[in-house]
Amino acid sequence: MRTRGAILLANIITGLALGFTVSNIGFGDYAELNRMFTFQDVRMLLSFAGAVVIIMCAFALLRIRRTPGRIHAGVIPGAVLFGTGWAISGGCPAIPIVQVAGGYLPALVTILGVTVGIRLCRWANARYFHLDRGSCGL
Repeated sequence: MRTRGAILLANIITGLALGFTVSNIGFGDYAELNRMFTFQDVRMLLSFAGAVVIIMCAFALLRIRRTPGRIHAGVIPGAVLFGTGWAISGGCPAIPIVQVAGGYLPALVTILGVTVGIRLCRWANARYFHLDRGSCGL
């Protein structure tokens, strides 16, 4: 039976397994990520692709379906900013948490930047852009 608690538990277990796996692969190491982004080492890129496949399989097994959201004018510039920030900081917004947990305190600057960026995005959208927040929940 698919209860809300069972789905939450499955998401927690899957997230912990994925987090453990990608942190042990080296996704918390800036030098490793830099080599991935500059295509000097395809091992990390293949590891990332493998992690995506694992999550896709877990979602398929749990029969989780998401309806595609509408694409609005902020998606492309947002994707470019997100990717640029990822390349500069050495990870997506979750990786600095792994880095801090591993003792790499400069990642706190990245976490602060993510927090400020989210707040600026909400402010700018409310004041100037009025874009549909869709499933992203700006």
